[in-house]
Amino acid sequence: MLPDWADRGQIAAILLCAGALRLSILFLNGQKMVSDLSAVVTGASSGIGKAIALAIASAGGSLCLVGRDRDRLMAVAESCLLTARSVLAFQADLNNDYALEELTRYVEREFKSFNTLIHCAGIVTVGHFEKISVAQLDLMYRTNVRAPYTLTQALLPLLKTQKGQIVFINSSQGLQASAKNAAYASTKHALRAIADSLRHEINAEGIRVLSIYPGRTASPAMESLYKAENQSYRPELLLQTGDVAQAVINALQLPRSAEVTNIEMRPLIKSY
Repeated sequence: MLPDWADRGQIAAILLCAGALRLSILFLNGQKMVSDLSAVVTGASSGIGKAIALAIASAGGSLCLVGRDRDRLMAVAESCLLTARSVLAFQADLNNDYALEELTRYVEREFKSFNTLIHCAGIVTVGHFEKISVAQLDLMYRTNVRAPYTLTQALLPLLKTQKGQIVFINSSQGLQASAKNAAYASTKHALRAIADSLRHEINAEGIRVLSIYPGRTASPAMESLYKAENQSYRPELLLQTGDVAQAVINALQLPRSAEVTNIEMRPLIKSY
């Protein structure tokens, strides 16, 4: 079932390929362009990824939204269409190598203005070291480390031609691991190493690399985490996804004479 706005002829293509639905939308709203950001945003169907997508759309940028949940992804795309210069949506599980390859080809073919890659997709499982299985560690590694590494490597040639920007949404656990976070924090420390090393490698080519280290942020994933820990969930006491999105947009829109490399964020009042 397609959303109502599909009737307006804004869908360019719907293709089902090897289990990965690719839904492409192109919309020109006729408004004056405010931002030259043309961003691929992974994890765009909820949480921080959704907030960043909406912020870029509000600035008049172009988007290629990537997520696993088709319905939530399409809802975000519909919201972005109200203000964005153009919107594409690609449904895929980035743990699937074929999906990563298809996404890369899709961006190369359909998203010619691409100049910004924002990694928001990620999963978290917490628990005592003795109880977190190797299978759980492997899944977090594939999602939090291998997928952004592989996608960045694949899209880097395009980013070089645009002197683009790369954003890694990390975690406070990528700076200091706390109890019951050995497996998750290890993947976030690895992601930090990827970003730091990559920044040194490609700086001379004019590509900016930003890592964001937010503390606990109100989101569906965080709500599930609190439930798993048998704690009451009070989102008003946490960072908001819009807070993180604003920090990202501010950094991305800095003049090219400057680069923000790392941003640490936490809730204002540490009472929860």
